[in-house]
This record gives sequence, C-alpha cells and structure tokens, in this order.
Amino acid sequence: MSQDKIERFAAFVERDPDNPLHAFALAQAYLEVEKHTQAEAAYARCLELNPNWMVASIRRARCLIELKRFDEARVALEHGADLATKQGHDEPFEEIRSLLDELPED
Repeated sequence: MSQDKIERFAAFVERDPDNPLHAFALAQAYLEVEKHTQAEAAYARCLELNPNWMVASIRRARCLIELKRFDEARVALEHGADLATKQGHDEPFEEIRSLLDELPED
C-alpha cells in the first residue's frame, strides 16, 4: 500500500511540481516507509515552495536526525520553533524538544 501511495503522490508532483501539498504528501508517504533521504528531499521541496510550513520543517528535522545530519536538523527545528511561535501554536514544542534531545551535544 505504501508503495502505491508513493507512486500516486510522485505522479501528482510530476504533474504539478510547484504545489507544496503534493510535495508534503509525497514526503509523508516516504516517511511512512522510513525512506528518510527521499522524505527529507520532499520536505525540503515543500519548504522551498512554502517556507512557513511549520510541520514540514519539523518532519524534515526528524529525517535529518535519522540521516545523522545533526547541524541541519538543529536549524530545521529552530525554524519550526520560530514558526510555531509566530503562528501561535503551542502543541509542536513537545515534539521539537523531544527531537532536540536526540541531537548530540555540541
């Protein structure tokens, strides 16, 4: 089922590459099957198209942690926290703190 979702959303991205919703859906499908490299790239594309997408930034950070790209993950989490504050969201901070705890000490 997950491969079907990946193929379906990849087709959406191909038809409409500037739609951040399609990039996000593709990223989610990749994340479901732990294809972190592909998911990270799709979340990054989503953020290129819509830099204010807080959830995409946090999910991208999750992928970056799995890929051991810790400096980039920290930047993505800081961006997500900044967006959460600016957008008035309190809920993401627990996830952000949890992900920050996974990062090695500097």
